[in-house]
Amino acid sequence: MAVEFLLVDDDSDDSDLIVEVLNEIDSTVKYTYAMDGPEAFTLLEEGYMPGIIFLDINMPGMNGWQCLTRFKANIRFKDIPVVMYSTSSYQHEIEKAFELGALAFFTKPNHYALLKKNIKVVLDALCTGQLHSLDKTVLESITPSEKKP
Repeated sequence: MAVEFLLVDDDSDDSDLIVEVLNEIDSTVKYTYAMDGPEAFTLLEEGYMPGIIFLDINMPGMNGWQCLTRFKANIRFKDIPVVMYSTSSYQHEIEKAFELGALAFFTKPNHYALLKKNIKVVLDALCTGQLHSLDKTVLESITPSEKKP
């Protein structure tokens, strides 16, 4: 099954890392990159329909919250699953993501292996038709006590 993956993130280093992970997990994954919310909406309004959206919260202009709200308010886009991610791991932000309709949430890990693990969990669920199993899942992150000096 061909997976269409839309990545919305203004940080090119983070997006490059996610694309590298995607290619390592499954080189057949098709991905499209949008630098911000308005660019993502342009793609969708032009007919691009991804199987999943990875959406950064902290972006200038239209932030991830505004973008998610707009996705879920649009009849054409509301059923596209959205995974929110951020450098923040505040509980209120996780709760807000779920209240606004995000499928899952994860904190951007500082470890490549953990980023790969989180993205693989989502792709596996998508490819097997088991996305519902991720509903309101907070994907694994490393706590400060687990980080090595």
